[in-house]
Amino acid sequence: MHIKPVHNASCHCGAVELKLTMPNGLEDPRRCSCSMCRKRGAIAASVLLDNLEVVKGEENLTLYQFNTMTAKHYFCKTCGIYTHHQRRSNPHQFAINVACLEGINAYELEPVKIFDGIHHPSDK
Repeated sequence: MHIKPVHNASCHCGAVELKLTMPNGLEDPRRCSCSMCRKRGAIAASVLLDNLEVVKGEENLTLYQFNTMTAKHYFCKTCGIYTHHQRRSNPHQFAINVACLEGINAYELEPVKIFDGIHHPSDK
């Protein structure tokens, strides 16, 4: 699997396109056990806020928040694919949906560590 220092990502229908700066490749790939992540099943990796640019379709992103209303989860309004979210545990980072990265097969990362989102560190 080859992650470029600047990598493109998109939703399923192509209405939303992201440019990600990832000089260290995939940082902290993980699944999360919180109620939201358990249902969506995506593998997430981290990028700094400044390292994610929406190059197409910002108006096509819809925001979903729940519980503490801290994390900001973004989805394509057309195809429903989760593209990224601003993290609750580190609001200076986005988590990106690894499956949205162009040319990347997220199944090649298995096994992926599980982050304990049920017992979130911000809840202590």
